[in-house]
Amino acid sequence: MSYIEKYRKVQHAIADAAVKSGRNPEDITIIAVSKTFFPSAIQQAINDGIRIFGENRVQEAKTKIPQLKGDFSFHLVGHLQSNKSKDAVRLFSLIHSIDKLSTAQKVDRDAAAIGKTQKILVEVNTSGETSKSGVNPEETRALCGEILLLKNIELLGLMTVGPLTEDRDAIRRSFSLLRTLLGDVNSRLGTSLRELSMGMSSDYTLAVEEGASMVRIGTAIFGERIYGYGPA
Repeated sequence: MSYIEKYRKVQHAIADAAVKSGRNPEDITIIAVSKTFFPSAIQQAINDGIRIFGENRVQEAKTKIPQLKGDFSFHLVGHLQSNKSKDAVRLFSLIHSIDKLSTAQKVDRDAAAIGKTQKILVEVNTSGETSKSGVNPEETRALCGEILLLKNIELLGLMTVGPLTEDRDAIRRSFSLLRTLLGDVNSRLGTSLRELSMGMSSDYTLAVEEGASMVRIGTAIFGERIYGYGPA
C-alpha cells in the first residue's frame, strides 16, 4: 500500500470519528510524521500529494528538508531545546512543543531576527508522566498569557502526547483535559485559540472524538520506524 493510500485510510477513520462526535472532518489536519525516514520516502509522499509533515528533531529536519522539492511544509512535533531555536524558526511553519517561557522568548528573538512571526502551540503534560515534556496543566494559562505578550510569536493553541497505556479511558481523559484547558485559556484570557494537536497512530480516533484539530500520524502512514537515521 502506498503512502497516499495509507493517508487516505487515516482520513476515512478520522471522518468516521468526526461524524460520530458531531464534527466536520474537514476541521482536522493530518500531520504525516516522517521522523527517521529518508528524504526519498518523504519526497514520494510529497509527489503523492501529502503536504504537511512533522519531524521530532531539528538536526534531522535540517539535513532532510533542503533535499526535498515541491509544495510542502514541516511542523516540529518533538521537544525544542533553546539552542536549536534559530534553526527551528527557519525550518518549521508551526512548532508544537513550547513548554517554557524562556524557550518561547528565544523563539521570539530568533523569529524577529528574520522578520517572521512564528506560529506555535504550548505543549501540556496531561498524563502526569515524568518522562514526558510539557507544562503542568495548572500552569498552562499563565504560560499562555506570557507568550501572548511576545510580538513575533502567534499562539494557535495547545498540544499533548497521550499516555503510553492500553487504558483507552486514561487516554481519553488526557485528551479531554487538553480540550478543557484550551477552553479555560480562551475564557480567562479573552482569546479564541482553536488548535488542539493530539493523537498519534495508536489513538488518533479517540483524539478526534475529544476535539483534536491536528493529529500527528507516523507509523500508520510511513510504516515502522527506521531507527538510526540522521544526526543527533
